[in-house]
Amino acid sequence: MFQWEELVIVYSFFALLGASSGEMGLERIENCATHCSQGLHCKSKPDYFISLPCHNPTEGLNTTSVFHNVSLSTVMRCTGRKKCSLHLRVTTHLQLTDSIQGLSICTATAGMIMRCRSVRFTKKSRQNMSQQLVKVTNDCSEVVPNQQVYVTVKTMPSYCGVTFTDTYYTPGCRSDDLSRHVPECITGQLSYSENPEKKELSISVSGMLDDHDYNLRLCYKSFICFGTGSNTLIKKEQPVKSAVLSYSQPFPCLCIEGWSAVMDAPRVQVCPFKDRLEELWTGVTFNPFEDALIWEPACPVSAVVSLCQKKEDSVCVNLPESSHDASKNKITFSRVDPHPHLCMKFTTSSGSWTKCPFADSFQGWKVDVFSQQGNKEVTIWSQVTGVFLLELCEKSAASPDCHSNKTHSMHVEKHKVSKSIIPSDNCNFCLQVKRLDVNYGVTINQCFNNCNTRGVVSNQNKQKLNWIAVAVGVCLAALIITTFTLLVLLKGPALNKVFSASPTPAVLKNEVLIAESPQCGKTEKTNLISK
Repeated sequence: MFQWEELVIVYSFFALLGASSGEMGLERIENCATHCSQGLHCKSKPDYFISLPCHNPTEGLNTTSVFHNVSLSTVMRCTGRKKCSLHLRVTTHLQLTDSIQGLSICTATAGMIMRCRSVRFTKKSRQNMSQQLVKVTNDCSEVVPNQQVYVTVKTMPSYCGVTFTDTYYTPGCRSDDLSRHVPECITGQLSYSENPEKKELSISVSGMLDDHDYNLRLCYKSFICFGTGSNTLIKKEQPVKSAVLSYSQPFPCLCIEGWSAVMDAPRVQVCPFKDRLEELWTGVTFNPFEDALIWEPACPVSAVVSLCQKKEDSVCVNLPESSHDASKNKITFSRVDPHPHLCMKFTTSSGSWTKCPFADSFQGWKVDVFSQQGNKEVTIWSQVTGVFLLELCEKSAASPDCHSNKTHSMHVEKHKVSKSIIPSDNCNFCLQVKRLDVNYGVTINQCFNNCNTRGVVSNQNKQKLNWIAVAVGVCLAALIITTFTLLVLLKGPALNKVFSASPTPAVLKNEVLIAESPQCGKTEKTNLISK
């Protein structure tokens, strides 16, 4: 079994290892002090930095071997559970001589006056330990988290060329030990629950600084966090440290920020919607006076924004030269055709999203095609004034490709219908229509396979079909009347004679001559029915 002494050594080893790795926290001290090697009696006190001329080294003083293994570290002194302060520990090994009466340890930080501490050796002890390597440790220089400290160690009196200088960085508040015990680092821990229907966040605070109120707010996180106006103050007397904050939209940079109600208090931020990138694509607007499509990101985001045309298979094909890298500034596409098939595509490392701002409120144009007497009549109706390019391509049995052979431009006034006739007697053709007076627009493509399956039937064809339907209706009516009359006559005297229709116009006694409706054709026969 281990002896107690061995257990203490093992525990101390792992404690020092944990302190160096940050897992076990910083070493604690009861009070700041100065410690010297056994046999070397020393006293320390605060001192002032006075830049005096240095002395020439005395005989036997080797300026290069006075200081050995100077180390800098941070320790923690606590007067309560959340009332701890940081101290800089300076440890040096010194080659002692009779001419060295002590040490001067000075620290300086940006914007602060240099602070010094003098350590003096008693005359008798330094004479007894002259020419020996002694150890001096001082941890009375108070520092703050995440601070850059300039350290200077000199002999007393100060000999030229015998000076140690170094720069040291104190640990920051990200350390768990500091964030729980050092007031400058205590931010409190935030937890939340979301109510999407009411657009509310219920927030609870724990581990906040004792005996102080606590601030909560919602903000948009960028280089700094900009407030949204939704904030509250949690009183230190409240038994339950919680609050409810309302939000308008769950943007990924919308964060909950909390901090103690003290000067220069550190702040903690939690962003509940950091993965909701799709919420950023809602800020698309259209300026009809300048035909400009604008997107202004509510949060900084790394994305590529482009325009695309949505096809029938829901695939959105990018328009040429329309891609832009997103930044904090808004992106503007000028002179845009507001067609329902024109969309904006957002691409990030997480995926792609497509927004079609004109899909719900039609602001564009539409085209109809009629086949008439071997020509193609194109009708365009538009809600905006524009110039359109019509390109006709025809298909042949030898090749499935569509070869362009005719182009035509049309000027269309706002809220008016314009027509154009394109001569073509080929039934297998496609028509491509696009605007010429814009920088970004879609191309509408309509194809027709044969004459009997045209995309739109002309008005003359509709009239012919109507006349045919009327003629058929009249014939059916005449047939019904004839049948009804025959049934009535069959109830009378026996039918004496049935004659076939003859070209003679004579009308016999007791006989009725019934002629069919002229709408049924001139070649039809009359029927002679005898009573």
